[in-house]
Amino acid sequence: MDKEHVNPELDLAWQFVERTGVNVFLTGKAGTGKTTFLRRLKERSPKRMVVVAPTGVAAINAGGVTIHSFFQFPLAPYIPNTSFRGSDEKYRFSKEKKNIIRTLDLLVIDEISMVRADLLDQIDAVLRLHKDKNRPFGGVQLLMIGDLSQLAPVVKESEWALLREHYATPYFFGSLALQQTQHVTIELSHVYRQTDHTFINILNEVRENRLTTESLALLNARVGVSLQLSKLSENSENSENSEFIIHNSELTDGTIRLTTHNATANRYNEERMDALKTPRFSFKATVTGNFPETSYPAEETLVLKKGCQVMFLKNDSQGSRYYNGKLGEVTFVDGSKICVRGLEDNTEVEVEPEVWTNAHYVIDKESKEIREEIEGEFRQYPLRLAWAITVHKSQGLTFERAVLDVNAAFAAGQVYVALSRLRSLEGLVLTAPLSASAVLTDTAVSNYMNMELEQARHTADSLSTLQRDYYLYQLTELFTFRELEWDFRRVLRLIDEHLYKVYPLLLKMYKQADEQFARELTAVSATFYRQYAALVMQSEDYATDKLLAERIHKAAVYFADHLDTLLKPLIERTRLDSDNKEIKERITEAVYALQQSFAQKRHLLARVIARGFSVTSYLKDKAVGLLNAEQPAKRERKSKAVEKIEVDRNSDIKHPKLFHKLRAWRADRAEELGRPVYGVLTQKALIGIVNELPTSGRELLRMPGFGKKSLEMFGKEILAIVQEYIEDNPV
Repeated sequence: MDKEHVNPELDLAWQFVERTGVNVFLTGKAGTGKTTFLRRLKERSPKRMVVVAPTGVAAINAGGVTIHSFFQFPLAPYIPNTSFRGSDEKYRFSKEKKNIIRTLDLLVIDEISMVRADLLDQIDAVLRLHKDKNRPFGGVQLLMIGDLSQLAPVVKESEWALLREHYATPYFFGSLALQQTQHVTIELSHVYRQTDHTFINILNEVRENRLTTESLALLNARVGVSLQLSKLSENSENSENSEFIIHNSELTDGTIRLTTHNATANRYNEERMDALKTPRFSFKATVTGNFPETSYPAEETLVLKKGCQVMFLKNDSQGSRYYNGKLGEVTFVDGSKICVRGLEDNTEVEVEPEVWTNAHYVIDKESKEIREEIEGEFRQYPLRLAWAITVHKSQGLTFERAVLDVNAAFAAGQVYVALSRLRSLEGLVLTAPLSASAVLTDTAVSNYMNMELEQARHTADSLSTLQRDYYLYQLTELFTFRELEWDFRRVLRLIDEHLYKVYPLLLKMYKQADEQFARELTAVSATFYRQYAALVMQSEDYATDKLLAERIHKAAVYFADHLDTLLKPLIERTRLDSDNKEIKERITEAVYALQQSFAQKRHLLARVIARGFSVTSYLKDKAVGLLNAEQPAKRERKSKAVEKIEVDRNSDIKHPKLFHKLRAWRADRAEELGRPVYGVLTQKALIGIVNELPTSGRELLRMPGFGKKSLEMFGKEILAIVQEYIEDNPV
């Protein structure tokens, strides 16, 4: 990461994300650069990543998708160890979605403070199902971004009644899966938003649940300061029912009111709008494609008047005239034009509609990279009325001045979020004094953060060890053949248990190969592990160590050659069939998996032989290899469904021409009689006849699966076909 753009803590976070596989909790006070870090990570990281967030608006702002939409989760609570292998269509991912998950390196979860523990365990269950069942989160690295001092996860009492048996707290750190993993906490301490040291100290106290009496007094000294509060002017249409608000003459100074409830903010904005004696103009958003209403980033219908105070909701796509959170005053508005003057810089701009996109993740057909594909757009002027907004909607924004109406705070972290929007104590106005109890902070959060932050002081010390471990893990994965061996033996077991009479020669070849596999691959791999592990641990710079690189190259050549000699010819001649539908499906699936495993491993070894080993290249090659390996196997799988078997390549078929002729006859007779092909002649009997060439009824009865009834119905026809073959092809 460019050093000129990051502080040491952000650089450390970058190192952990890019050069280790450990899960990272990136936290810090508001304004420390978490959002900026995420944006740069998306732009520059070579890891295959997906960005998710707990809400639609948070996902749109983070440039990702919601957790529930990506993983197709229902809204109900998740009970640990619940199986996903049900009939619910929600869990039947598309092939592309499965491939995205199977090739995923990094899952970024923004606004982690709002993610419940059960939701994180639900993510773990799905990742295990489609990636690596033996590792938490399927082996995918997590980057969790957020501040636990901000808004807490939403959990209804009825839901907590179900979950409290399994979780000590609803916060994400209560996740059972997360507790099984090693994760590091990196706290960003440099605040870009605030420069007022007194105010920064107060925010730290609020955040850490240690607000002193002195600090509380400093906050409460800001009640009503420098603002004259009065009733709405006499010209207001709603003067009888209005609350105390900022006087009109004070509204152009960039002051905004933060409230705890939508209704309060909406009522306040409407009162201010009604006080203006200028015409109203409405602007309807244009929504195309799929863009859920719950994710709308702006009002579907925007209503403005000349003189109203507004806030920009998006950075200027055409330059730097405005930014998300900038306050302004509408100086001109009609049915087709809106002009806004910035309250801080006094610069006037003509505002054009902006476009927000709703996207989903796909795999690029050419590059094989995970990319975002737009599925819907929301087009609207990037403005909202902003005499008042809720604390929730203020997350991520910065204000020079704000009036805080937060005495009705109902959720842990609301007061902190509201206070931390401001740059300085001088810009703060309270509508009423804060009580110590109003500054709500969950004790579970405080205890967890105290523990994590204590550990965070030593995080940097563990970086080099975790980097080395990550390198060694990926190298070990390259030279481990456990999955390939398992897939190979699954095919062997199926032949041995169900098809040994039909394919005796092929079974013999598999058993011989099994012995060689153990001797030439598994045993050698274990010996080699001891060699390269020692070299990695001893080397000061293992990534560029020439001796290690040479040993890796030689090992890759050795294993590639032995795979080609041992497995490639065997896999190519494995053409299995069965009349039993269940057995046939199991065989097809097993052979398909073996083809995939072999192609994937062979691809990775070839890449290492060609250009050496590095973690970054290996991760990319692994994903691309998996996706490429799938294609020929998929075509082969499809060919089996229509029974186009290349029997001439199978050593168990002694007379391929006769095999094809008898299969064609079987198919015709089955169609005539309206029965399945095995109802005429089983596969076992067919191969037995082809190999043994019976010339009498007695010899036919010796064939496996061929009885007296078959002899009566089809014996003469079969014998005639066999006899004709013998006459035309001397045997």
